[in-house]
Amino acid sequence: MRGRFITFEGGEGTGKSTHATLLAERLKSAGIGVMLTREPGGSPGAEVIRHVLLSGVAKPLGVEAEALLFAAARGDHVRNTIEPALAQGAWVVCDRFIDSTRVYQGTLGRLDPLFIRALERVTVGDLKPDLTFILDVPAEVGLARAHKRRGSRVTDRFEAESLAFHEALREAYRQLGTAEPDRCVAIDATEAKPVVAEWIWRTVVERLDPARISSLPAGAVS
Repeated sequence: MRGRFITFEGGEGTGKSTHATLLAERLKSAGIGVMLTREPGGSPGAEVIRHVLLSGVAKPLGVEAEALLFAAARGDHVRNTIEPALAQGAWVVCDRFIDSTRVYQGTLGRLDPLFIRALERVTVGDLKPDLTFILDVPAEVGLARAHKRRGSRVTDRFEAESLAFHEALREAYRQLGTAEPDRCVAIDATEAKPVVAEWIWRTVVERLDPARISSLPAGAVS
């Protein structure tokens, strides 16, 4: 049986990495094989491109070049990490996926949606998440969290953008969630971490029924 694919989206400092990890751990405790991964990155080739993108050295090349680099990283990630794990019956939990490109380079970068879709056809084909959580916090809250998390490290390419950029980013994600309610679930991530984690888990149970998978006989998931 093919695995399930769950992604986490949202602006900077919304808790995507934290809650992706918590969900992966809970799925494992329920007896489900899990691959926890991230974008950009998640495979050897994609991790190299991640460094280029987040360092900001590609920014002067323009939004089209950044989108192409994200697409190259995603293609490697899908081929070498996501698809093999799904084919083996694992549930893949990913911190960011195609929606990040749609929002950052598409909506905010004003790239033609046809260009974005063309990149998706090449890199992911028919693959799409079964469920996407959009974690939502006010932009200033997310930036404060990101600053605290970063400590003395250099601000990355996207954290360094203006507050207005991050406010527009939040609105773009809200619009995305409204446009695809069957796949996307918005979560108020200003609540305490255990509360948010429980909302996420309940949604997974209601929509994807992990108990059914974990109750299958050994060898039934492959």
